[in-house]
Amino acid sequence: MQARFTEDGHRSLRERVAQTSWRRRLAARRTVDSTYRVVVGVVGGVIVALGLATIPLPGPGWLTVIAGLFLLATEFFWAERLLDFTRRHVRAWTEWLGRQRAWVRVTVTLATAAFVYGVLVVMLHMMGIPDWMPGWMPLWR
Repeated sequence: MQARFTEDGHRSLRERVAQTSWRRRLAARRTVDSTYRVVVGVVGGVIVALGLATIPLPGPGWLTVIAGLFLLATEFFWAERLLDFTRRHVRAWTEWLGRQRAWVRVTVTLATAAFVYGVLVVMLHMMGIPDWMPGWMPLWR
């Protein structure tokens, strides 16, 4: 099997995990190896699904998706490719935003904050406002 290298010259995540002693011991037994891969797939899939469901909510939605992809990428080539695709596009977005004038960065920040605040307000109105929320908060009561 030929080693696959990432664009920064490192071996792939999947190959690095496969070379660890604990993973080689699991791979030596076919049933244990298959069970392990199924468990990684299910747990990683659940984490990605939870992350996708929480993207519009305040909190770490995208971070959760990336964590799930990271877990899946330790065993599955397609997940590793998707994680690399995500990494490249996040880097490109960050670099693009960093090259923009200050007013563009401020506008993107304010638009993001307004979107998150709007989603929070809609969620509170749909689900009900918790009793522990103070009454002086104008948009929440």
